[in-house]
Amino acid sequence: MSALEGVLHAHPVAEAALEELFMGKNRTSVIGVAQARGVVLLALERAGIPCFEYKPALVKSVLTGYGAASKEQMARMLALQVGGAGKVDDHAVDAIAIAVCHARSRRMRLAAGDAGGWAGGRALPGAPKGGVPPN
Repeated sequence: MSALEGVLHAHPVAEAALEELFMGKNRTSVIGVAQARGVVLLALERAGIPCFEYKPALVKSVLTGYGAASKEQMARMLALQVGGAGKVDDHAVDAIAIAVCHARSRRMRLAAGDAGGWAGGRALPGAPKGGVPPN
């Protein structure tokens, strides 16, 4: 975990966004993912970084307009919307898609002047109360 904490210390992070944990086809991998997620959440909490999570279907819907979009559709839409240098793996596509979803959800709430929460996302414990964190 010290490597992750070092990255968080070296690169100022205002907020973090994660995909909500779900059990896919490979049920045995959920344990490893949950363990890794716990380490990430602990490091974020220790660093005082608010964290928000989004359901996979919401991320897909925000990016493609279709909540059951395939990995290929997600990659194509990301390439069109944010560009990119060549092909990236599925994990990078997921990470960028979650970041885009969070940024768009946050922007919608700020534009609406709503401090009551996040558009479709859920603040995890330790996130700022009252919705929108300071810029």
